[in-house]
Amino acid sequence: MTFAELYGRSATARGEAPGRVNLIGEHTDYNGGFVLPAAIPRRTIVDLAPRPDRVVRAWSAEFAESPPIEYALGQEQRRHEWVDYVQGLTWVLAGDGLNRGFDARIESTVPLGSGLSSSASLEIALGRAVREAFALPLDDVTLAVRGRRVETDFVGAPVGIMDQMACSLADTTSALFLDTRTLEYSRVPLPTDATLLVIDSGIKHRHAGGEYKTRREECTRAAALLGVPELRDVKPAELERVNALPEPLNRRARHVVTENARVLDTVAALKNSDLRAAGRLFGASHASMRDDFQISIPPIDALVEVARGVQGVYGARLTGGGFGGSIVALANRARAPEAAQLIVQAYNREHHGAARVLVP
Repeated sequence: MTFAELYGRSATARGEAPGRVNLIGEHTDYNGGFVLPAAIPRRTIVDLAPRPDRVVRAWSAEFAESPPIEYALGQEQRRHEWVDYVQGLTWVLAGDGLNRGFDARIESTVPLGSGLSSSASLEIALGRAVREAFALPLDDVTLAVRGRRVETDFVGAPVGIMDQMACSLADTTSALFLDTRTLEYSRVPLPTDATLLVIDSGIKHRHAGGEYKTRREECTRAAALLGVPELRDVKPAELERVNALPEPLNRRARHVVTENARVLDTVAALKNSDLRAAGRLFGASHASMRDDFQISIPPIDALVEVARGVQGVYGARLTGGGFGGSIVALANRARAPEAAQLIVQAYNREHHGAARVLVP
């Protein structure tokens, strides 16, 4: 349904934001470390019109058969459904002067549960629409910080800042090299003869609670035992101390320490157009997520192995929080479309899967 069909008037503001894929740097963001995400050409679009009262009405094309969900500013209560991201944002933005309601229409091509930040994409797109409609003084970094508060303080997902920063600042032609402690960032162009493949395994994942929360708690305990504020402060030369930690904290910390180093090495490899080196780093990252951080699952491991065996693919790895979602592969640009189809066909045939190509 169009905005006019839903609300009987025209929208006056629009916000857009992409989904993101993380090239490398998994579970390092909430440890104060480095990440290297990029935007994907799948987006969330929010059309919006202010209201004279404090009522918010929101409709999502993902649930097209349902009418708009309605609530009042100041009365946000978690419902454990998609509208919590809308409620969370209005709850957070009250501190920035949001005191009037609005009608919103949401449409997205970022698949839910795919590990490509559908929630952060919604937070940033909605935040941009609200910013425009009410002239709120929020720059893109501040908007990302507010979006993270939606997840951590309202939804209850203990995420880092990477997703919101990527959806707010990244583009599809370069990777965003981000220091999650300082929020300093720079853009690292992808070599012209390379591109990214993103393949959805068909296995959905969730951030709120569960193993994701457990991993974060394990990292906090490991940092405390090592006597540092965050695992970011541990260098690869100190791995002997890391390995002496009790199980499984030694492996959790080892992943974070080595993954931070891999991010830095991948940035250097991309700047030097050394795609084979970058591909090897992708492979080492996946092995670390599988064996040390234990966030991969057998179907994802199988999908990565299939991808690694296809001609034109330099490397592949799980991307996102883990326990399902998508993989990312670095591939030769000329071979990429054919390689992506070959990966999906071979995996689905051999493993009776439901994988699909999302990018390109």
